[in-house]
Amino acid sequence: MGTSALLSLGMKAMFANQAALQTVSQNIANANTPGYSRQQAVLTTADGQFTGAGFFGKGVNVETVVRSHNQFLTREAASSKSLAFMDSTRHAQLQQLERLLPPGADGLGQAANQFLNAMVDVVSRPADPSARQVALGRAQEVAARFSSAGVQLADLQAGVVSDLRANIDVVNQLAKQIATANDQIARTTGAQHSANDLLDKRDQLISELSQYLQVTTLPAEDGTVGVFIGGGQRLVLGNQAQSLTTTPDPYDNARVRLSITEASGARVIDESSLTGGSISALLTYQNRDIQDARNLIGQMAMALGTRVNTQQSLGLDLSNPPGAGAPIFDLGPPRALPAGTNARNPDGTYATNIDLKIVDPTLLPAASFVLRPVVGNPGQYQLTQRPDGAPEAMTAAQIEQRFGIRIVQSGAPLADTDSFLLEPVAEAAAGMRRILDSTNGLAVASPITAVNNSANKGTMTVESLYAVNSKLDMSKVPMSVQFGAVNPADNTVAYSITMSDGSVVNGNWKAGSTIGNEPLAGIDLGFELRLNGVPRPGDTLDISATKFPAANNSNGKAFLNLQKENMVGRVLLADGSLSRGATITDAYASAMSDIGARVQGAKYLSGVSSAVASDAEKVRAGQAGVNLDEEAARLMQYQQGYQAAAKVLQAGQKIFDELLQLSQR
Repeated sequence: MGTSALLSLGMKAMFANQAALQTVSQNIANANTPGYSRQQAVLTTADGQFTGAGFFGKGVNVETVVRSHNQFLTREAASSKSLAFMDSTRHAQLQQLERLLPPGADGLGQAANQFLNAMVDVVSRPADPSARQVALGRAQEVAARFSSAGVQLADLQAGVVSDLRANIDVVNQLAKQIATANDQIARTTGAQHSANDLLDKRDQLISELSQYLQVTTLPAEDGTVGVFIGGGQRLVLGNQAQSLTTTPDPYDNARVRLSITEASGARVIDESSLTGGSISALLTYQNRDIQDARNLIGQMAMALGTRVNTQQSLGLDLSNPPGAGAPIFDLGPPRALPAGTNARNPDGTYATNIDLKIVDPTLLPAASFVLRPVVGNPGQYQLTQRPDGAPEAMTAAQIEQRFGIRIVQSGAPLADTDSFLLEPVAEAAAGMRRILDSTNGLAVASPITAVNNSANKGTMTVESLYAVNSKLDMSKVPMSVQFGAVNPADNTVAYSITMSDGSVVNGNWKAGSTIGNEPLAGIDLGFELRLNGVPRPGDTLDISATKFPAANNSNGKAFLNLQKENMVGRVLLADGSLSRGATITDAYASAMSDIGARVQGAKYLSGVSSAVASDAEKVRAGQAGVNLDEEAARLMQYQQGYQAAAKVLQAGQKIFDELLQLSQR
């Protein structure tokens, strides 16, 4: 081998080992850099040189520098990270929601019970102003707790909107950076070498984007990658990035939807197509969890407040002269929100208006509905429970019978494209407050009084007598109740009620039943008379108008009975009967259980998805990450190779110098 060949061999070897050393040094320096993929110089043997003595090797060539990268593992790591962030975000948000429904003495159910329990002292001392004041104080507390819960839910909603907008800003920045990286990578495609650092940067940006949205990627021939969201919606294509934004809910401006900006304007992205990332979790939390909580709390507030006000109106207060009780609570009204696209009049007002009236608060569902007309069938509505219920065609009468909501439509007939969001209970809690301030305003007395005839021979006494609905007709008072024979087959006692106008109502009484309000027997006189003991044939009771309200406590007993009354969430069954419903305490326990189950479910899913994401990242990093021990071994290998190449150059240089000296002699 000639001296020049020896020098060339040494220089090539030094260059190759220097390149290898450089990649090893870069790997070691970036061992803790997120998203960095290990790089390695690819060395190939140079073609040998033919001589008379055979082929002599010409050293080594640096072919290229490659990175350790597995597209499948990178995609799986990003996808699992997206699911982990979705689950962890929803869990964190649900924990905030759970704090609004505390158990025990701080709960809404206990506050309602304390208010109704406070009526015990009022019943014992109906004219005592201090007992009445305590009851009003408890009423203030229960109203304040419901109102506070409603306001806090509104604050949570505002916080979700703020978080969504902040996340969207980050997504838009990441999308622009990915588009820029695509452009830089495309410019290097003609060099026939991979831009390793740019590829790592782009993969890291896509991984960060996956924290906010589940994405899919599609590589192009020019080296760029298309990024798609929401089941195929383009976010980044080549060096162009589209922007996400929030648009108001079509019915309620307090809520937002995710939209993508296009040349024709903002287009809404279907929430169900977003299957991962914190933005998906926030939208689910807004549209399902917060709204369900508002409806659950509102359902309780509406049932309790309306029922208490109704019973209050059926009694007598201590004003002079005594009158029917004024409402104790005010509630947030039911509302029907028109879509922004509904038909309008020339002056800009909506052509059709819909108002809601609560007919039966016990039937109110903890739900919101979208109401649309049935095209081609006037008089029928299409009712769809939000967010994903199945549409049902119903008349206004059927809606009232099933849900206790009366629809009052005014203005022009509904256009085919019109729609309304019906929220019968969503605002009830936030608007709840005590509006009765006077202690004399508590209607503890019943408008009628029952007196046991002194000549009666049985053990019958009057336990309570109070009005239960507006069907009580005071023009038919006084009344007389006369008891007849006992039926040995079922131990019932026949009775007849003779009213002041001479009309007579007959019925049968047995222990534990009531007189005057017996729906199964078709009797509803608007009052309930409860007896202790057993009447004998011929015993009578006289029912007359109450003359001394300060000494009467019967309507107060009706308030006490509300604790065990199933006033919440009754459902119309297929056979026309009504389900049992729940007491206010049971309804609150059910609401706590509902939210608690969601929290526990989200906690479990967050733990599982976080573990899966961690494992996927470990597998990716195991192939693409830097192993310092391995790099240290390579560093020694290439250092020795570099030193060997230097020795070759040193030997060649010495030979060359000797030859020059010989030629000078």
